[in-house]
Amino acid sequence: MSATAHDRRLVAVLGHGLVPAETPILRADDLGALRGDGIFETMHIRDGQPWLIEAHLDRMERSAGLLEINLPARGELLDLAKTILSEWNPATEGALRLVCTRGPEGGGVPTVYATVAPIAASVVDARRNGIRVATISLGFGADARSGAPWLLGGAKTLSYAVNMASQRWALAHGVDDVLWMSADGFALEGPTSTLVWLTGDRLWTVPVDRTGILSGTTAAWLLAHAGDLGWTSGYRMVTPAELITADGVWLTSSVRGPAEIRAIDGTERPPSAFTSAIVNLLGFPV
Repeated sequence: MSATAHDRRLVAVLGHGLVPAETPILRADDLGALRGDGIFETMHIRDGQPWLIEAHLDRMERSAGLLEINLPARGELLDLAKTILSEWNPATEGALRLVCTRGPEGGGVPTVYATVAPIAASVVDARRNGIRVATISLGFGADARSGAPWLLGGAKTLSYAVNMASQRWALAHGVDDVLWMSADGFALEGPTSTLVWLTGDRLWTVPVDRTGILSGTTAAWLLAHAGDLGWTSGYRMVTPAELITADGVWLTSSVRGPAEIRAIDGTERPPSAFTSAIVNLLGFPV
């Protein structure tokens, strides 16, 4: 670890190493900037290391396949992550983002870079105190994306305008986040998170294959280790009415971790007795 290790935003570019954070690294005609034509992954940094990086790279490779983007070899991406984290303060909780765009509009190699930044206070607050959500419709049925590969269901792309608009709408309407709904009444996911809920001794999440939602790395790890808390796990469809009466409901994400849903469309939910156990199992600081 360098004596100059710090905890402000860092940037590293594949093939160039660490660069000053203000360095221009995208061409004006890069399709990632022009059309959101690219992919990314964000992971939690704890003790100076990216948690679940192999699972994130698995998903990044799947996204690259769906978009037909030439993602660099995994070893190069791991080296890029190692390079940028060599200057990160391991005592600071952070978020590592790996980005790969399609590259210049006229053709050429993808643009690949990494950033690391500290976790925002609002993220930690949601982890500690829970969130209030509103349900909003995506306007199509739950199974609309499963047979339509051009809709890029399950791909984590740079096209996040709808995701961010959804969260701005939430803040403008006095809630912390939204829960996306299908047109036929099923809860799907959050704009940047995966829905997980507990009923009795079974932990559930929404099936990916049927709905085309993004497969959450944190949620997948949690369900795989549900037995550590004495639970089984599974996948099924769910309505907001069912979530109101569940024994616990969370939106899980790679950086925020599990944020307990305390209200849905203005209907309050009592604090779950199981949130602390889930946070501890996942290893997120509070």
